[in-house]
Amino acid sequence: MSQTTTPRTRLSPEQRREQLLDLGVRLLATRSLDELSIDLLAEEAGISRGLLYHYFGNKHDFHVAVVRRAADDLIAKTAPPASGDPLQRLLVSLAAYLDYVVDNHEGYLSLVKAAAGGNDTLREIYEEARSALNRRVFDDEVRGEIVPDTPATRLVVRGWSAMVEELVLSWIEDPRGVSRDQLLEVMAASLPALVEAAAGPTGSTPGPA
Repeated sequence: MSQTTTPRTRLSPEQRREQLLDLGVRLLATRSLDELSIDLLAEEAGISRGLLYHYFGNKHDFHVAVVRRAADDLIAKTAPPASGDPLQRLLVSLAAYLDYVVDNHEGYLSLVKAAAGGNDTLREIYEEARSALNRRVFDDEVRGEIVPDTPATRLVVRGWSAMVEELVLSWIEDPRGVSRDQLLEVMAASLPALVEAAAGPTGSTPGPA
């Protein structure tokens, strides 16, 4: 009895590079950027180091490509539902963000540290991702319902997002006494509270004196 074998699909160079990037993102979930080496990826992918250098040039370019892919994944996975109550949509998006950082803690933390430590390229990727997440607060479906689009509230949202990141990272390090649901409630409720405070007692958004 003859055996038939399934022909192996030959990947294009671009498909192979995308496959290696996906592997790099998975590896980054449980290790820092410094631990994500060309040697490790080559070993996990079962290919030579030389082939990896062919796709990525050098270790820095490899790290940049993986981080950019991870940032794209973060933006995609934290997209809020297309419709529904604005606060509920915000809560769903925050829950997805929390879960992403929990699942990819080491890689996310190393990106934050690299951005703060003066790596211009990684800081640019980090800022692009944060800006994309912040812009969702001002999209057409929720604008005016949670946050009016003004210079003051854009400043508030930027500060709020930094607070949310710090809350999540601190909670991961020491979650004692605070449940996941409690953390999400604090993060979601704090945004409209901060916006209301920024509006002042008369509902206006004060500028510099």
